[in-house]
Amino acid sequence: MARQIVSVKTVVAIGIGAALVFVLMRFVALPSGVPNTNLNLGIAVLSVFAAVFGPVAGLLIGFIAHTLTDLTFGFGVWWTWVIADALYGLIIGIFWKLYNVEEGEFGGKQAVIFNIVQIAANALAWVVIAPTLDVLVYQEPSDKVYLQGLVAGGLNALVVLILGTILLVGYSKTRVKAGSLKAE
Repeated sequence: MARQIVSVKTVVAIGIGAALVFVLMRFVALPSGVPNTNLNLGIAVLSVFAAVFGPVAGLLIGFIAHTLTDLTFGFGVWWTWVIADALYGLIIGIFWKLYNVEEGEFGGKQAVIFNIVQIAANALAWVVIAPTLDVLVYQEPSDKVYLQGLVAGGLNALVVLILGTILLVGYSKTRVKAGSLKAE
């Protein structure tokens, strides 16, 4: 029997996660004051899905949701930022086993680990990758895109720190802790 790479549960999570992140990115984004840069609540949902379902889910949710968002705005797909969102989801998901969300053990230690990872992933994705690719691929002015990246990365890190952590704590509390059931 062939080994299954992605479970049915993860495929369903990718579909639901991409839809939720798309709706939040497209219809609930708040302008930041920097052109083409928004306060994005969808990043918290992407982070939660990546933390629960792992790197494949994080990568695909980020890729699909950002692509659909760009397509519906009508200004074309900015592949450099799609790649950054996908890589962000991948990085969060790589460390999913450290967060212990599914085990119902997402506490203070796991929240600190999660937030260190997400802050580093946001810095890498938005302060380094997206603007650098914008300069290389689209020949955008570096001062403009690095400002956009810095603002996006900072806002994303803040949103995930607050909303993402709250969502993960809440979701973790719905999970049954290993060894919590006793035989009578």
